[in-house]
Amino acid sequence: MGPVDTATRLVEAAIIRAGDSQRFVVALAGPPGVGKSTLSEALVAEFKRRDQGAAIIPMDGFHLDNAVLEARGTLARKGAPFTFDADGYAALLRRLRTEAERDIAVPMFDRKLDLARAGGAIITPKHRFLIAEGNYLLLDGPAWAQMAGLFDLTIMLTADMDVLTHRLIDRWLGLGLDPEQARARAMSNDIPNAELVVRKSVKADLEILSQG
Repeated sequence: MGPVDTATRLVEAAIIRAGDSQRFVVALAGPPGVGKSTLSEALVAEFKRRDQGAAIIPMDGFHLDNAVLEARGTLARKGAPFTFDADGYAALLRRLRTEAERDIAVPMFDRKLDLARAGGAIITPKHRFLIAEGNYLLLDGPAWAQMAGLFDLTIMLTADMDVLTHRLIDRWLGLGLDPEQARARAMSNDIPNAELVVRKSVKADLEILSQG
């Protein structure tokens, strides 16, 4: 089943659960390279097709800046759980839930520039459905577990580890690394992070297998 068909089913489930609520937050978690961004965009498109306002709230907007990571000696592990401002992301989600009548700026991550842009998007009262998207949203750890009560529906997107490895190497190749560098980056950081997500995340309301 492709992203469009999957999105149709998930949107139907979300609309039923939402009832007449003013704002409904879907958590879409999963390991790096699994296709969360693609599915998130398909969800937004399907909500809009049904005349429902929707937007993506990416966890990646809360990457710590490279200068901070370098000072901490953790730049090589960028993308690991401790390289994000989890408390800041949780605070934004709380605000989005409790201030649904206001325009709220959210940060977005620019992969080409490798940095987060403050105020990269604006969430308005018309955005009734929000897709919180990120690797660690269901991680069973103190910084992340605080978000559990902020989600109305949780989804875990998974894939075979061989599929993820191939996708992650291709991602680094697309960013200009040579094959050896791309594989090294994937295996030294991305794959350990993927294994952590699979091993340490709490069970989601819905689990979806992303095919190769």
